[in-house]
Amino acid sequence: MTRLLGISGSLRRGSFNTSLLRTAAELAGDGVTLQAAGIHGIPLYDADLEAEQGLPAAVVALKDQVAACDGLLLVTPEYNNGIPGVFKNAIDWLSRPNDDVKRVFGDRPVAVIGASPSGFGTILAQNAWWPVLRTLGTRPWFGGRLMLSRAGKAFDADGQLVDEAARENLRVFVAGFADFCRRG
Repeated sequence: MTRLLGISGSLRRGSFNTSLLRTAAELAGDGVTLQAAGIHGIPLYDADLEAEQGLPAAVVALKDQVAACDGLLLVTPEYNNGIPGVFKNAIDWLSRPNDDVKRVFGDRPVAVIGASPSGFGTILAQNAWWPVLRTLGTRPWFGGRLMLSRAGKAFDADGQLVDEAARENLRVFVAGFADFCRRG
């Protein structure tokens, strides 16, 4: 069984990216599980807080989930042509302390997808993630790209992905990423 972990980088209740992640989990094929995680409860990174109190419980729990998965899927919004601050903040916390980076991220297969109401999808946010993920020592999958643009038309009012072409693209993407993770 290939165990994928997807993290939605949005805090919004009606997030297109959380809906995209939920749909990806539903479309994961045989032999693949895709667990959905979020970044709620992770405070702004503060080295003084870390030194005085250690890692917050939400950070420890998410780190353990990442360390236990066979592949990590970042589901990123795009804010002002870049990575959302809250999502980058969560990944910064997950990289603490430095001597734990290898356990959490080292050579871990990772892929990035995203949904946006704009016509350009999340291409700039996805591109901005690659230097961060390289620094963390991950093994990025470049075998596919998925940037769902005009997400407001692709999802219904209940957050269900109703665009059949987008659903098929997502199914193929998840299958390809799972295969990449299995090949090691």
